[in-house]
Amino acid sequence: MSIPLSLRRLPAVVVFCVTGVAGATLAQPANIQLGATPPEDAVRLAPGGLERALEALPEIVTGILHRSGVPGAAVAVVHGGQTVFAAGFGVREIGKEPAVEPGTVFQVASLSKPITATVVALQVAARVVSWDDPAVRHLPGLRLSDPYVTAQATIGDFLAHRTGLPGAIGDELEDLGFGRGDIIARMALVPLDPFRRSYHYTNFGFTIGAEAVAAASGEKWDKLAERVLYRPLGMRLTSSRHADFLTRDNRAVLHVLEDGRFQPLYDRDPDAQSPAGGVSSNVLDLAEWMKLLLRQHRQGQEPLLTEQALLPALQPQAFSAPPQSLASRPSFYGYGFNVGVHAGGRAAMSHSGAFLLGAGTNFQILPSAELGIVVLTNGGPVGAAEAISATVMDTVEFGAPTRDWFGAYNGQMKAMYAFTGDLASAVPPRSPQSALPAASYAGRYENAYFGQAEITVDQGDVMLILGPRRMRFPLSHWDADVFSLAGNSENAPKGSLSSVRFIQEEGKVTAFTIDFLNDNGLGSWRR
Repeated sequence: MSIPLSLRRLPAVVVFCVTGVAGATLAQPANIQLGATPPEDAVRLAPGGLERALEALPEIVTGILHRSGVPGAAVAVVHGGQTVFAAGFGVREIGKEPAVEPGTVFQVASLSKPITATVVALQVAARVVSWDDPAVRHLPGLRLSDPYVTAQATIGDFLAHRTGLPGAIGDELEDLGFGRGDIIARMALVPLDPFRRSYHYTNFGFTIGAEAVAAASGEKWDKLAERVLYRPLGMRLTSSRHADFLTRDNRAVLHVLEDGRFQPLYDRDPDAQSPAGGVSSNVLDLAEWMKLLLRQHRQGQEPLLTEQALLPALQPQAFSAPPQSLASRPSFYGYGFNVGVHAGGRAAMSHSGAFLLGAGTNFQILPSAELGIVVLTNGGPVGAAEAISATVMDTVEFGAPTRDWFGAYNGQMKAMYAFTGDLASAVPPRSPQSALPAASYAGRYENAYFGQAEITVDQGDVMLILGPRRMRFPLSHWDADVFSLAGNSENAPKGSLSSVRFIQEEGKVTAFTIDFLNDNGLGSWRR
């Protein structure tokens, strides 16, 4: 049987800002119990592990920022209901002086999902909804392509990514400028995989679950999150609205990894998927959220949340990665949380967030140790945030890191930057067949899912116009009736290249298909 380890007491808050490898030191801690009731078969925590982790944290962070090239980061650690570490490192924007501080606001990307799940749990505790409510009960206009799934899919199903909606569905519509309502309405056209037997990570499926809760509450999602979570916890600089982020003077700028270096090139407005990816916050605010997860009952205050309401979100609800062999380990997803067991036998919950255009975030909690860490960075996903969290958790549990976590995560995340599109790795034909006269392709084409497209010709140049904002994409001739379309967006990194294949019927151009947009068979337009 494992016994909770007694440690020296830690200071309530350690807050400082580090712009280089040097930095401040932590005050000498005194006695505190690390952990409430650890599992009986859990390995004992390393003696002095938390102290060593906190003392090493500045060096851990600055070392990983140096290796990764990420411009800046902020980190907070909570333990036993207190914020025991909060610090900023590096700069808010490359080439400019303002340093990252603990109060610097970042876009947290998909770290929004466990925050959203907490809002839902609060509404479950308030008996406004239950995890098992069919979403259509609160969104009567909701339609999926299978009537049975429409009727049966619960709020929990959507938050656990197990409705059968394909992975990343709707993201391509967001890239084209469609809003939340239009994207959700188009889910009725999407073919589904097996209900509750498939797992596909989807921002807009997740958003549907949150929208059902907002509808049941009679509020817009951003207002609901503010009322039930941000304001009661004193999370003053946390918001689910991009416009609020842009008003923050002390905010981190996104840095995309392009041409081998991080550059501040883009803004990312995630309002369409706000419950899934639209939160902005700082580590001081998020420390208060982690404390709520670890201690639902706060001394001297009226309870906000019950363990009964929260627990389903923190339990496995879907196989996020079923084992592919007898030797491989499975991964699990709850309602907005990754759920697993660390090597020492302790249950842990986590989530990462990433914008390819320039954000990488991570948080982890170890409930049996009443311990949590959150890491926010202003660089695209390269494994920096995850490596910092994992190194700290290893040090607490085992006394030292068990591996080079940055090397491990960085290797995995390189796949996120792979070019997409069928022409990205293709060699242009040496002697391409001629295209038809450019005017032959011009006209308006229809697609129920993506909406109308227009092909225009200006001085021989062929242009594709898509989406409600009439975004313009130059088309370059490739071969015969095939043109190429270059990608440079959240879902198609610079260097991506897709075919646009026109179809002739009876000597006339009548349709075209865009490979980028045809993963689910929805990327064809007809005149």
